[in-house]
Amino acid sequence: MTGSSDHDALPLPDYDHIPLGTLPTRITGLDEAGLRTLIDYEEAHGDRLPVKLVLQQRLEAVRGGARVSEAAGTSRPEVAQTSGGSPVSPATSGPPVNPPSQGVPTNPAQPR
Repeated sequence: MTGSSDHDALPLPDYDHIPLGTLPTRITGLDEAGLRTLIDYEEAHGDRLPVKLVLQQRLEAVRGGARVSEAAGTSRPEVAQTSGGSPVSPATSGPPVNPPSQGVPTNPAQPR
């Protein structure tokens, strides 16, 4: 099996980068065939037990009649988007921090 062609055929975009905590909500839109595809891919590549357990539990739930959500799984995973600047502004920053009192004569916390 080639990694790139298998990866391109997966039902979830960027499957390898989905955090385990969000995986259960991302797979609610997959049917039995999609879940089986992810299980097979996981066994052939990462073989991560926690991921396989989540996928297998969802597969059992779908086989047992669980509803497949239409909108779930279509969004991109949680990846930090950087625009090149800091999100901190003077309005959102904390109060100014006084330097330690040792050796700084202008510090109000220093005894005089």
